[in-house]
Amino acid sequence: MEPAELRRAIVAAWATATELSLNVDDVVVVHNSDRVALRLLPCDVLARVAPPWQLADSAFEVEVARRLGVVDAPVAELDPRCEPRVYVRDGFAVSLWTYYAPVAVEITPSAYADVLMRQHAALRRVELDAPHFTDRAARALREVTDRVRSPDLSDADRELLARTLSEVSVAIGADRSGDQLLHGEPHEGNLLTTERGLLFVDLATCCRGPVEFDLAHAPDSVAEHYAGADPDLLHQCRAVDWAMFSAWRWRRADQMPDRDHWRAEGLALVHASLVRCGLG
Repeated sequence: MEPAELRRAIVAAWATATELSLNVDDVVVVHNSDRVALRLLPCDVLARVAPPWQLADSAFEVEVARRLGVVDAPVAELDPRCEPRVYVRDGFAVSLWTYYAPVAVEITPSAYADVLMRQHAALRRVELDAPHFTDRAARALREVTDRVRSPDLSDADRELLARTLSEVSVAIGADRSGDQLLHGEPHEGNLLTTERGLLFVDLATCCRGPVEFDLAHAPDSVAEHYAGADPDLLHQCRAVDWAMFSAWRWRRADQMPDRDHWRAEGLALVHASLVRCGLG
């Protein structure tokens, strides 16, 4: 968020927590992107604050967390002192979560695979209406095919991303017999090391698809410890994953730090993944 919007988000979180009888004397910005994570002190709550157009996503995330909490999934929990819902304040969507102090521990590939398998097992116990991952690929495809929204893409790279987001994702989604609920983006940035162990955050990306789609977000070595993973399907999913990532980076409005690096890196990883599954 821009500085002025961030200040308003902080005020919204502070006011929301105060009205719920949570003591707030200070706010620490933990993460600032299109939505922000704020540590409220001394009540030690993590407030996630999203702009108005992400209200539905925030509500979906809270519902996913609520249901996964019932089945003891390895996910960050909503703050138990508050009603598990989204609070709307000054147009912002505010949700309140337990704050977990980070623990300095290496996440080994086997530990990563184990927590992801436990997450998938928990998700199989949850009934939830969630989009298929190909719906997300279709949204990314619209960014790629719109030259006004992605004016800097070369014709060759535009064709590469469009082909991957359409043909490859459709091929993966053709057989949905093994699909299940997924985290959607279980990359290292969404995995916390805590005293409770490894916990996933950012649950708004929950979707349906093969487990290989989730595995595609993890380091390559993790799949070696995930029983039953299909290597060819994993490479296809990784190509689609990087194509989606690249589509967002080539948007005119994208503000990701070091965007030029990630534009080039994303395209290179799409190429590499397609080659590995024989589609390059």
